[in-house]
Amino acid sequence: MSYNNENVFAKILRGELPCFKIYEDEYSLAFMDIMPQAAGHALVIPKYPAETLAELPLEYATPLLSTVQKVMAAQKQVLGATGVVLMQLNGTDAGQTVPHLHFHLIPAHLRNLKAHGAEQGDMAEIKAQAEALAAALGIF
Repeated sequence: MSYNNENVFAKILRGELPCFKIYEDEYSLAFMDIMPQAAGHALVIPKYPAETLAELPLEYATPLLSTVQKVMAAQKQVLGATGVVLMQLNGTDAGQTVPHLHFHLIPAHLRNLKAHGAEQGDMAEIKAQAEALAAALGIF
């Protein structure tokens, strides 16, 4: 595959588009999904330009999964989540809508999820959730 450097997540990584950041290190970025499937829906992406998991070098995999674990812990602590759906889609046929590897962390039960990418969430609510999660993760 040929990575599309103009996708929305690549633009977020370059600072060309805003996001509600909740965590960042040299390998990854975590931020809120503005089209949440449930309250507190977060995304974790690598800073490496991979479209799918198969394209991610192994040296990025461990730190990326470490960020996933940190965000899940914060969702449980801050949002009182008793379960977190971890979803990762590879390719358009699997439902991937942004051609940059990303993990969805959705603090909800599968039965309660809205459709993937169906509607924009309340920005004030998402911002408040982001601030609380970022504070728990030591960003602010």
